[in-house]
Amino acid sequence: MSIIQQHTAASLSDAWRTIDIDALQEDSSVNFDVSTLHPPLPEVSEAEVRQINAQVRQLLRGGDAEGALRGSLEMPVYNGSDLAKEAHLQTVIEVLQSIKASDMTPMLQRIYSTPGGSECLDVLMKYLFRGMASTTSSGGSAPRTPTRMTPQQTGFSQVGSRPGGSSESTGAAMSVLLSWHEKVVEVGGLGSIGRVMTDWRKV
Repeated sequence: MSIIQQHTAASLSDAWRTIDIDALQEDSSVNFDVSTLHPPLPEVSEAEVRQINAQVRQLLRGGDAEGALRGSLEMPVYNGSDLAKEAHLQTVIEVLQSIKASDMTPMLQRIYSTPGGSECLDVLMKYLFRGMASTTSSGGSAPRTPTRMTPQQTGFSQVGSRPGGSSESTGAAMSVLLSWHEKVVEVGGLGSIGRVMTDWRKV
């Protein structure tokens, strides 16, 4: 009788698939704190964020849009409360919305050519992604109930109501973020996206 014939169906079960191999490996991430692999980040309080935002807005009111943009990007909030991160995000978006489209590329080129400019553009890319995510999640994600049906000459029907003011502002904000995203990629290259996606520091 061969060794295969000696085994029964019960002994050939799939119970071995339930073994947690990671728990048996000494160098597995479940056996030590992975947070120790990264250097600690200084915690930024809400008061510090408000102070930074006040300085940025003062530069913006004074007509120094480039200084305001650089100031908001040189002090990203990596370690702070959700309220602090959200407040700084709103400041960055406010600065971006105040800059004319014709000034975007020259401004980014000047920032990129200075020491630490590549890091500033990477931080800007992080805030662009964060802004797109928050805009998408907050604007129009819930399905709307159709209120009317308008026949079109093409034979198709347009179902739904005209977007309200909140949807229009959400669309305008997304348009600004996408425009800046295009310009950052144009100046800094596609490598900025890869660095942002793999960076463990989140804004």
